[in-house]
Amino acid sequence: MKDHVSLPALTTAQMAEVDRLMIEEYGILLIQMMENAGRHLAEQARRTLGGRMSHRHLVMLCGAGNNGGGGMVAARHLHNRGAKVQAKLTGDATRLTNIPAHQRRILNVMGLALETDPDLARADLIVDALIGYGLSGNPRGAVAEWIERANASGRPIVALDTPSGLNATTGQPGSPCIRATATLTLALPKTGLLTPQATSASRFWLRTRSSLPTARPTRASRISCPRTSERS
Repeated sequence: MKDHVSLPALTTAQMAEVDRLMIEEYGILLIQMMENAGRHLAEQARRTLGGRMSHRHLVMLCGAGNNGGGGMVAARHLHNRGAKVQAKLTGDATRLTNIPAHQRRILNVMGLALETDPDLARADLIVDALIGYGLSGNPRGAVAEWIERANASGRPIVALDTPSGLNATTGQPGSPCIRATATLTLALPKTGLLTPQATSASRFWLRTRSSLPTARPTRASRISCPRTSERS
């Protein structure tokens, strides 16, 4: 059994093109990709906590974009596994697009959406679902404040796709930037996660949001990517 597999590493622009192709050409819906991302994130959180979820306290920090929607999906799965989950939307709820708003409505019905600020210092694990791979520049406003709070808490942090504040292409950490214990990256590794400044701060695992289609050649096959060897 091989310990490593060779995978392409993508820049932000390349990953955006892969996402576009999956939705527009292959018909894989965003809600499917978000559900898979959240399910895998919940599993990574479970593994980080040693597999025992009953009565463990988890805080999900969710931004207003699709990354935050994946965090909301994970909150549902973790709650169903017996964890005590608090999901904090750090952005403006009125800015949520349809699918993240749908995930938030589910959490409201389940009583998991938190309007008050969670006590991060009491969390067994913090999940960073604040910003996805498309970040440009430094985090600002409430998101920057929650990054600083999470880092100051001293609690372990699992990040979804990339640690919030990290440039997914260059690996340059913004000010501020989540110091993640582990990062669950989606679909394919991002080039920024392989840089020394990123790998020294966080271990990362690869999970796919949904099957990347390979049935026929498309424009996706013409995306030129560096390759890297990562653990399977």
